[in-house]
Amino acid sequence: MNRLMLKNVVLNGTCTDIAICGKRFEKISPGLDPAGFEVIDAGGHLAVMPPFYNTHTHAAMTLLRGYGDDMELFTWLHDCIWPAEAKLTSEDIYDGSRLAILEMIKSGTVFFADMYWHQKATLRACREMGIRASIGLLFICDGNGELLERNRISNGELLAELPGLPEEITFSCAPHAIYTVSEKVLRLAADIARERGLFIHIHASETSREVEESLAKHGKTPIAYLDELGLLSDKTLLAHCTHLLPEDRALISERKSVIAHMPVSNMKLCSGAFDLTACVNAGCRVTIGTDGCSSNNNLSMTEEMKFAALLAKHQTGDPETARADLIFDMATVNGAKAFGIDAGVISEGREADALLVELDHPQMVGDYDLKANMVYAADTSVINTVICAGKVLMHNRYVPGEEEIIAKARRVCRKLAQ
Repeated sequence: MNRLMLKNVVLNGTCTDIAICGKRFEKISPGLDPAGFEVIDAGGHLAVMPPFYNTHTHAAMTLLRGYGDDMELFTWLHDCIWPAEAKLTSEDIYDGSRLAILEMIKSGTVFFADMYWHQKATLRACREMGIRASIGLLFICDGNGELLERNRISNGELLAELPGLPEEITFSCAPHAIYTVSEKVLRLAADIARERGLFIHIHASETSREVEESLAKHGKTPIAYLDELGLLSDKTLLAHCTHLLPEDRALISERKSVIAHMPVSNMKLCSGAFDLTACVNAGCRVTIGTDGCSSNNNLSMTEEMKFAALLAKHQTGDPETARADLIFDMATVNGAKAFGIDAGVISEGREADALLVELDHPQMVGDYDLKANMVYAADTSVINTVICAGKVLMHNRYVPGEEEIIAKARRVCRKLAQ
């Protein structure tokens, strides 16, 4: 059993020790006996905090960072991104996924919900690097409304891996969106999710065009249409939701579905501005994601938190809205809860996911409110150590093998540029 002790770490302003046995926090108290433990001594200079849970991304799109910028969403997808993705092999996706996981670990993220091609390659990368993930069974249709053959094959291959999965990795049903998936296939995805107890992960109400076309075709908003087809539940993750009517928010709240808020990508693509305050007031469950690197262009949850807070304040004209503790919870414990992970807080008995944050970093001084510093001041350089399910993924800002990961991903990018 893995046995790790964090000595002299700062938790809620107090110096203490934390014993991790296996995958859980066993004891939190000063003066613990380190005998029999691997020890990380923080010397009173590192604070222990919950890590981040990225609830929507396309991990291997790290390979397309900067490939097609400053374009409208549908033009960007049809004319730039989809043609580039057609060139990517499974091995390319593996290299891109490892690069994404490296970036996420170095920026304090221990979980991501993924929607992309060649999922077995992403699964391989997750297993090797020890991160948590929800990997999507991808559903996109051809011009006849049938599931793409490549999706059918890759989804079958992924499901075959289900019996041997480590508990940190789960699968979800990930129909891309209502404008790329037919009603028949959306219903199929809902049926598979129910039969296998999987989450549903889908883009929803991302653009005004999507909403207008849904109203014209179905007589309903995308949210109401998804509900009619049986896709809304407490195990549904709705990405973006930048164009919601009050009745959409009420329906999402009633079904206890989860929203992934991605302010950076939304603003960069001019997709719309998610109304965080209205959703919170309606009782919606809100988390934070980054989207993919081709539309963000990084996977930093600290940056995403700051944008989320400032956008909400700007929208309402109220500096007291979207307070730091709310935003921090959206990026941490809310994301863990959304995917049924017993983590996101530093507490005895909970799963041992944690960050060690450098208190002597210039961005962390003054130190009146640690969460506020993480939301408004910090960048990824404040993160010293990352622990996931009791295992150290990064220490002293170094991830084993990072040089090779970067070199291989760069070679793929140079191939795409030819």
